[in-house]
Amino acid sequence: MYKKDEKKILLEVVDLKQHFPIETGFIFKKQVGAVRAVDGISFTVNSGETLGIVGESGCGKSTTVRSIAQLYKPTSGSVVFDGLDLVNAPKNEMLKARKNIQMIFQDPYASLDPRMTVRTIIGEPLDIYMRRGLLDEPMDKEMIEKRVEDLMERVGLNRAFKNRYPHEFSGGQRQRIGIARALALNPKIILADEPVSALDVSIQSQILNLLSDLQKDLGLTYVFIAHDLAVIEYISTRVAVMYLGKIVELSKSSELYHNPLHPYTKALLSAAPIPDPVIERKRQRIILTGDVPSPNKEHKGCYFYERCPMRMEKCATNIPPMHAMGNDHAVACWLYE
Repeated sequence: MYKKDEKKILLEVVDLKQHFPIETGFIFKKQVGAVRAVDGISFTVNSGETLGIVGESGCGKSTTVRSIAQLYKPTSGSVVFDGLDLVNAPKNEMLKARKNIQMIFQDPYASLDPRMTVRTIIGEPLDIYMRRGLLDEPMDKEMIEKRVEDLMERVGLNRAFKNRYPHEFSGGQRQRIGIARALALNPKIILADEPVSALDVSIQSQILNLLSDLQKDLGLTYVFIAHDLAVIEYISTRVAVMYLGKIVELSKSSELYHNPLHPYTKALLSAAPIPDPVIERKRQRIILTGDVPSPNKEHKGCYFYERCPMRMEKCATNIPPMHAMGNDHAVACWLYE
């Protein structure tokens, strides 16, 4: 398994499972199965780094970060943030921890309350924690107002727009509002759930550069989800590849993109276009056959077995563990035992 210096670990996820029950009946409900959105994943995130999570739609990326933030109560497993087990933490301890764990959501049109002004949206976390006496330093309304204005300028918004409503801004500007809101309480870690996928390509680069600059200036740690492999390569220190609720490969970003090991990772990278037409014409595309199995299926063997071009008999009945391959690289595949 991938190991890091424990002194630097900010977030540790161990055997995290998030199963959603499938029920029948209207009055007398009976559980007949479960959607295994996240099915036993483990990883660590070091302070100051960016862990990118990549995989096709429905593989459990968003559910993972929502389970980390305890927006979904995990079915089992542990999420230890800065020494605190969030899954079993008392309500008052969880409230304190939430100050240091903030999210940026995918859709900037749906994640902002259309009835609130920008000042209210960004300042709301500060107002809530001020009333509960949980801020690191006491703040009055004037200090909160100043903090909101500073945050707006920090993310590239004019402070004069603080009394405007979300519908008066473009998609990129709305996402900047969401970033400012996430920064309000000076968090240690930000969980970014596809924060650029709903934006134009030119705006994506601006937001990515903004996030990189904020990380350098504020010492932030990111867990960053994206479909776009190029985005993940650009912003991530390490990358976790997910398939059907499982992490199948975990490595440093540079190592993963130059030396992918898992058949699924290789297929993902082969599907990503390369801007050089000469290289694009020469390279061989890996076409996966079959459909992604239902997430409510219980697997006895490798989750990728049905679609893997390199499957073996052993793969059908044995779930592969993570094999350490050196150079901070781990892969869940029997080819590398």
